Amino acid sequence: MEKKNKDAPGPTEIDAWARLQRASSAVLSRVETRLKAEGFPPLGWYDVLLELRKADGETMRPVDIEKRTLLAQYNVSRLIDRLMAAGYVEKLKAPEDGRGVVVRLTPDGADLLTSMWPAYRTAVEAEFGSHLEDGDAQAIWTVLGKLLP
Repeated sequence: MEKKNKDAPGPTEIDAWARLQRASSAVLSRVETRLKAEGFPPLGWYDVLLELRKADGETMRPVDIEKRTLLAQYNVSRLIDRLMAAGYVEKLKAPEDGRGVVVRLTPDGADLLTSMWPAYRTAVEAEFGSHLEDGDAQAIWTVLGKLLP
């Protein structure tokens, strides 16, 4: 489907953009609140640890973690330092570049992911899934997929 005026978004697009931002922020905040109430760290911790687990025992450069999460580079660096201090990740020298670093999930980090998942799943269902009707999730997935590179 092609827009009629490619030069500028119309009022509907502007309203949809604003609503997308507000909804995303509100849902993320409510999920974070639920995780905190269960005694878990912030959602960003889960996201970084999950990406490292997906690496299947391999390491990842911080820039690759940044690309796969919703976090800005400066936040990723600080978060990795906090995760390392907590014993959930370890930093190693990059094998191909002695000046660079790579990050690897520790067994304690894998355990944290496992313990957080039930609370995270429940929070996502309560704050997102329970508000959708049949077909809504697929429609959202399809529309948002158009916005990704």
